Amino acid sequence: MANRDPEPRRGDQGAAPLAGRNVELERQNPDLLVPPTTDSRLVPNLKFSFSQAHTRVEKGGWTREVTMRDLPVATQLAGVQFGLEPGAYREIHWHQESEWAYMLSGSARISAVDHEGRNFIEDVQAGDLWFFPQGIPHHIQALQDGAQFLLVFNDGTFSENNTFLLSDFFAHVPKPVLAKNFGWSMEQLDDLAQREKYIFAGTVPPPLSTDRVVSPTGDVPRSFKHRMLAQTPQHFRGGTVRIADSTNFAASTTTAAALVEVEPGGMRELHWHPTTDEWQYYISGRGRMGVFAASAAARTFDFQAGDVGYVPFAYGHYIENTGEEPLVFLEMFRHPRFEDISVMQWMANTPHEVVSDTINVSRSLIDALPQHKQVVI
Repeated sequence: MANRDPEPRRGDQGAAPLAGRNVELERQNPDLLVPPTTDSRLVPNLKFSFSQAHTRVEKGGWTREVTMRDLPVATQLAGVQFGLEPGAYREIHWHQESEWAYMLSGSARISAVDHEGRNFIEDVQAGDLWFFPQGIPHHIQALQDGAQFLLVFNDGTFSENNTFLLSDFFAHVPKPVLAKNFGWSMEQLDDLAQREKYIFAGTVPPPLSTDRVVSPTGDVPRSFKHRMLAQTPQHFRGGTVRIADSTNFAASTTTAAALVEVEPGGMRELHWHPTTDEWQYYISGRGRMGVFAASAAARTFDFQAGDVGYVPFAYGHYIENTGEEPLVFLEMFRHPRFEDISVMQWMANTPHEVVSDTINVSRSLIDALPQHKQVVI
């Protein structure tokens, strides 16, 4: 019975499915095929998988993105996956949006130079973050084990295929102008790149100590790197949380994040965010999210590794581990601080008779609620 194809039936409700169907997709999204009876009315789609995104393949790596074009509700943030072979570059570039990044696996060398010529160069490994403010030129180069990472930008319409590239810039400046600007001869520009390079193969760089460039104006005042996995996590009954925002990663002025790990059977508690939308990236495991959009509107979504979730500002929601391994995901916000409202904490710190009368449960149940946030239960 366990191997039977799923059907849109609930008890004596429903009927046989259509003959033409994508059974694998239905297995991945059981709460769309047979929603919980608490789902109601219209809620926009809040899920899109990177596996359904167009992949750009170049010599040395690949990239794909999930933006507002794929997930129209995601107006505030967009995400990009990258994979680079050892030594490969994401070429020097800049963009109008800030860039927040999480290293998923491997390692890379990153560098940037700010408006005062102060520079930054560091190596990042799995679990590290970086943040580049808007307009700051930077590059990424994979080290000996290659690199896979997630980028998040503070604009839902952003596209990684529409950035300012150094090679593209020079290809569209007359060579005499380039020669005059840098004091070069025209002959020295014979091999100048004629088009953007974007991703291209290279050799693994030397040790960091020999690759550094000492700027006469010094280093950037706030490091663009943060070791998220080196943080001591907050422990709860059902898992752990690490939060990185402007309070402990000072450079990250436009983006806040939480790395959440929910144990099997655990749940990210009922909550909402009082300041901004939430963009999610699922790293491993399986889970489901129930979302309440007011006016009796609610919908449930299933997630697995590589999926993007989105929750509009102030929508109440929970995320439950439905698998047999830890559910690990990132919560991202276009805001300098991580902020959420815990339903349990709210109820415990409101006059208990008011809560009891409102939801019709015993006053003793409200009295027993903890007054501190649970986050994962």
